Amino acid sequence: MHLTQTLELFPGHVVTQLLFKDVKNAAELRKSAMAGEIPGALINPSMVVDPFQVLVATNKALHLQKAGKMKTRTLYSEIIFNLSPTNNISEAFKRFGISDSDEAVQVVLVHTEEERTNTDDILSRVDGQQIPVDRVSSLSDTAKIKKLYKVTPQEEACGSLLDAVICRMATKDVL
Repeated sequence: MHLTQTLELFPGHVVTQLLFKDVKNAAELRKSAMAGEIPGALINPSMVVDPFQVLVATNKALHLQKAGKMKTRTLYSEIIFNLSPTNNISEAFKRFGISDSDEAVQVVLVHTEEERTNTDDILSRVDGQQIPVDRVSSLSDTAKIKKLYKVTPQEEACGSLLDAVICRMATKDVL
């Protein structure tokens, strides 16, 4: 159900992604995350094309944390910020963070291999149905994603939506 991957550029660091639908306590989860009680990023899966998109954002966030160049206060807020194609932090949280009315949530945890995260705490907090992370595209709002990332029909003709999204995420700091 969950997806756990070791980061190639940061051996020893592991990313675990969990996905939930029919969530009834999004407001409570958001408040807990803002208070630092949930050790993870809570993402609105309607803006996610593929788990790889989250992995790229996490990898970039960890790199910026190690380099001391994060634009936000925590690793988890940096993950959410790195999903955005713009440099506006509050806009990134509005679009990619969860809101009180959301009915789906994607949870991202970063830990060392020694720590082996305990997903039971997250599972007990979320009042919703866990589904496999690779089904995140079933919750995606493709039209909103294309509009936000400004994906053109010509671009879609020569590559995938995921390719376009990853490209925008990777180049936002240089454009």
